[in-house]
Amino acid sequence: MVLALTGFSGLVLANEPCRSGLQPGQRPGPYAFLVCVGPQRGQSHCFICETGDRPAVIVFARSTGDPLARLVEKLNQAVKDHKKAEVRSWVTFLSDNQPELEPKLVEWSRMHGISNVSLGVFEDLDGPPSYRLSREADVTVLLSVNQRVVGNFAFRPGELNDEKVKGILETLPKIMTK
Repeated sequence: MVLALTGFSGLVLANEPCRSGLQPGQRPGPYAFLVCVGPQRGQSHCFICETGDRPAVIVFARSTGDPLARLVEKLNQAVKDHKKAEVRSWVTFLSDNQPELEPKLVEWSRMHGISNVSLGVFEDLDGPPSYRLSREADVTVLLSVNQRVVGNFAFRPGELNDEKVKGILETLPKIMTK
């Protein structure tokens, strides 16, 4: 009987939303990572420091894939479309092997026409410590403005899909301040 209940509680936990990263109201702290695609390519850079109070979409990812590509393609367009609001966006890939991942990210960005969203690698699978990213999250998306998180979306492997990408994009007006 105890085994059956334990198995059942595991199913319940698997159906709960993934929680990862800073929650609304919290302040994103500075962190630097090696930029692989973007104007700062080849440099360790802190986009948080550069962004200040401007609106930002911060993506942490553990893998590439079609759903993430569709999200980044849409963010790429949003950054272009909202130049007046000075929206910033970047993707921080969490990996313990930057030299192996970098050429893959360069090719991935070319395949998907990414030109307005920088991509880079943070060489620690746990990510920046102050962000408290969950190991079970494949993708964590934080929307921030005025140095505060206003939206948090986290997805286990296979959970990010077109409907959830649409939901993220529908929250972008929350961070448009200009």
